Amino acid sequence: MDMMNKFSLEGKVALITGASHGIGMAIANAFAAAGATICFNCSSEGSRTRALEAYKANGVDAHGYVCDVCDEEAVKALVAQIKEEVGIIDILVNNAGIIKRIPMLEMSAADFRQVIDVDLNAPFIVSKAVIPGMIEKGHGKIINICSMMSELGRETVSAYAAAKGGLKMLTRNICSEYGEYNIQCNGIGPGYIATSQTAPLRERQPDGSRHPFDQFIVAKTPAARWGEVEDLMGPAVFLASDASNFVNGHILYVDGGILAYIGKQP
Repeated sequence: MDMMNKFSLEGKVALITGASHGIGMAIANAFAAAGATICFNCSSEGSRTRALEAYKANGVDAHGYVCDVCDEEAVKALVAQIKEEVGIIDILVNNAGIIKRIPMLEMSAADFRQVIDVDLNAPFIVSKAVIPGMIEKGHGKIINICSMMSELGRETVSAYAAAKGGLKMLTRNICSEYGEYNIQCNGIGPGYIATSQTAPLRERQPDGSRHPFDQFIVAKTPAARWGEVEDLMGPAVFLASDASNFVNGHILYVDGGILAYIGKQP
């Protein structure tokens, strides 16, 4: 096989959860450029319509669905509908997620459970729903969007860090249970990525200086910049393609080197 053909996703059906914007949409666009047929879910009809318009503007004929990925029966119905309308899912990206930045002593158990439900239980539910089809086809790729918080703690993100640490281990366990069926389950751990959600943290201050958090991140990153969503596209295509057929249970941190760096001496 030609080396570059190993990175092709031609003929593959990909489901990217929460891909109505941001990182999920960027990964979906990358998969489409590599030849995959794109399916995504979102939480409302309005989000679905806006996302379909955005995909169409980028030349992508995506299939959008409204589905709560925390609802096991709804997810089963979604996977069955995709199988009927598009085909058996070859590639799953568990991207949907939330974060609540609340100090632990101020955080309610209900808020903690909600983050765990979306960021950890949902990837379990969706993976469980697609794995039988992957076994049937004789191959499959599952990519879990982890985080640097799979490795590190930080103030106000106890629930998120707990969920992403759990997602790292779920990734390894899916590899352990289903690797023999030619299913590869890996994770991507994004660093700090420049998106609309992080834009307020990167705005220049009235005096022209950088936002304090912006200064902090740039100083902590050997690449000396925030990541762009485009930085995640190549790693995602690699993990979704035949080029990674012997890569399993791995978390690929796309963080500009933060996890390797202790920081400059004061």
